[in-house]
Amino acid sequence: MPATRLSTFDDWVDLFRVWQKDIGVDYPEITDYKFEAKFGPTRSNEIEFGAYKGRPKWEKVVSIPDQRMRDALLNLIVYQGDTEFASVEQQRRLFETSPSEHDRQSLCRVVTEEMRHGWQMCHLLMSHFGYSGRVEAQKMLERRAFDQKRLLGAFNQDVNNWLDFFVYTDFVDRDGKYQLTMLSYSGFAPLAQSMIPMLKEESFHLGTGQDGIKRIVKAGVVPTQVIQKYVNKWIPVSLDLFGVDRSSSAHWFYVWGLKARYDEPTAQAAVNLERMNEHSRELYYQECIKLVEMINKNVPAGQPQLYVPDFKFNRFIGEHARKPYSVHGELLADEKYAEHLKEMLPQPEDLQLVSEIQSVEKQWISPKGAIQ
Repeated sequence: MPATRLSTFDDWVDLFRVWQKDIGVDYPEITDYKFEAKFGPTRSNEIEFGAYKGRPKWEKVVSIPDQRMRDALLNLIVYQGDTEFASVEQQRRLFETSPSEHDRQSLCRVVTEEMRHGWQMCHLLMSHFGYSGRVEAQKMLERRAFDQKRLLGAFNQDVNNWLDFFVYTDFVDRDGKYQLTMLSYSGFAPLAQSMIPMLKEESFHLGTGQDGIKRIVKAGVVPTQVIQKYVNKWIPVSLDLFGVDRSSSAHWFYVWGLKARYDEPTAQAAVNLERMNEHSRELYYQECIKLVEMINKNVPAGQPQLYVPDFKFNRFIGEHARKPYSVHGELLADEKYAEHLKEMLPQPEDLQLVSEIQSVEKQWISPKGAIQ
């Protein structure tokens, strides 16, 4: 990337085009897309939660009454934008191995919309945060997932094949749905308004993942035990993405009216400010259980059913971080746990098997429309 400093959003767009080419996704279907910032109507013009509940939503950063709040808002936007560009980098090598033209076009749409979401966040940064916003918008295009430079570890992991991709979009992008929804209630109006079209676009990504897993399961060619390893890979990662337990940041995001609970409009219980991340994480986990139940309707007779790994398995954030729990929640000795991870997560031989199946077996994935 060229060493430059941005002055205008047009400067950023030029850098964005360089980034597209640099990571190898400058396909005509993507570069011809009209990237733009999109905004939608929010539920209310008033702040709906926290200490400023009932006041008009802030239209400008200068209206936000405390520098700590402004810094926290900047941080939320930076982290959200970073995940969007990172996911494109993770999926950049899948175009050459698309199982069908339908799947290739779905991939094009997914990565294009992820780029647009990153574009949206950078538009907010450059429109509302002055010099700091310009610096952060530039840095977002300078980090690389494949150099392990993205802000969250989940977005530095490789997405190696189309099975990996479908499980990723079903479960990691679903965490994204939760994050976008929580931000859609934000007291900063431009951020809340940004989330409305982003959520509509994100729903396609979730459907792509869910349908893709069902189609693979339905075909019965990739062993269910191998599919399970990819589920075991991405669900714990997604649980970690909700953040630390007893998070002071999540506490203040809520108090300051910047980021709500996922179920804010319908939540019956009083907010527990000490367990904000835990609340959303548990809702997500229960949704995953229902999703896997739906996938299992397509498992051929005689093959084992898929399952959601235990909440404590392979966690790196929170009270269960780095503790040797099995996929079924048993506490193991350290040496047995190391062996267990090899058995339960994708290994080089699994990558090779999936690669061979996808290159040799024409029917490794069922056609669109063949699933329940």
